[in-house]
Amino acid sequence: MKLFDVYPLWDIEPVRGEGCYLYDKNGQRYLDFYGGHAVISIGHGHPHYVQRIGEQLGRLGFYSNAVRSSLQEQLADKLGRLSGLPHFSLFLCSSGAEANENAIKLASFDTGKKKVLAFRNAFHGRTSGAVAATDNPKIVSPFNATSNVEFAPLNDTAAAAAKLRTGEFCAAIVEGIQGVAGILLPSAPFIHDLRELCTACGAHLIVDEVQSGYGRSGKFFAHQWLGVEPDIITVAKGMGNGFPVAGVLIAPRFKAVHGMLGTTFGGNHLACAAALAVLEVIEKDHLIDNAADMGAYLTDRLRRLQGVKELRGRGLMVGIEMSEPVGELRRRLLFEHKVFTGASGTHVIRLLPPLCTGKQQVDELVEALTRAANV
Repeated sequence: MKLFDVYPLWDIEPVRGEGCYLYDKNGQRYLDFYGGHAVISIGHGHPHYVQRIGEQLGRLGFYSNAVRSSLQEQLADKLGRLSGLPHFSLFLCSSGAEANENAIKLASFDTGKKKVLAFRNAFHGRTSGAVAATDNPKIVSPFNATSNVEFAPLNDTAAAAAKLRTGEFCAAIVEGIQGVAGILLPSAPFIHDLRELCTACGAHLIVDEVQSGYGRSGKFFAHQWLGVEPDIITVAKGMGNGFPVAGVLIAPRFKAVHGMLGTTFGGNHLACAAALAVLEVIEKDHLIDNAADMGAYLTDRLRRLQGVKELRGRGLMVGIEMSEPVGELRRRLLFEHKVFTGASGTHVIRLLPPLCTGKQQVDELVEALTRAANV
């Protein structure tokens, strides 16, 4: 049997990680400024993370959600405290797409409505409902396409209002920062208007913090920079530092009913151990403050680069829009300067490094970018 060939692959095989660095099978070191799509939050191979998971595996790796789990309760309590949302409830699942599926389902259950408003350039996942709310026709199959999802331009209050005022929508879903789109930020006036519109029109506001959450922006959630409280928040990626774990944070106005949501692997013992380890390291090492500080240092240094058309982002979630296509630049960064980066479209380099990134790593990146861009 062969692998189903759906991923274009770099000819590199990382076999070990430490902090902000990866090592391939030949021992070559790479600076990781992409974190495997923003997944690596506390760094590769963090000793506390490794110990926490290892100890839990030695006790119990898995049992079902038909029994009590004090680990789930500990995770909910710590996540509520660190995020500033102790009054919310937590539903645990395994991926960002699954989190968004359940968020939309919950909003639909609660309102009795079936339409969802999403926004241009959005990415919410690849499962049925999540991909329908993703603005990329190339990954939406005929089976997934549905009239239940409509799109409006990001930051266009009038367009959103025209949709929501029909009263047909159970929810509007928006990313805290649009990541795949190229690090596009919703404006504060727009998010406040959207919050008011959802309330007035009987719809729920869902904020997808799968990529932008867990401290990456310099606050626990990116939407907290804008001063609004959603009805539902989805998280994943950095929540487990590589272990598959995700969550739906649910405002107290929702009533839980047995059987309305469910999952086999969500909230399993290893996932909770990984997620608790992440929160413990974030808190102990002040990684949210570090993301804010290093993000400011990074953007200050990047402004001096030649060929930069626009810098966007918050904290350690940064998009560099270049005047020229970035494909060859990224290739040189990886193969000549040993730096992993991401991309959005043809002209944007996307930076999503671990939250433990320091000035040394920022300086390494900027030096590599400078040299690679000046070839």
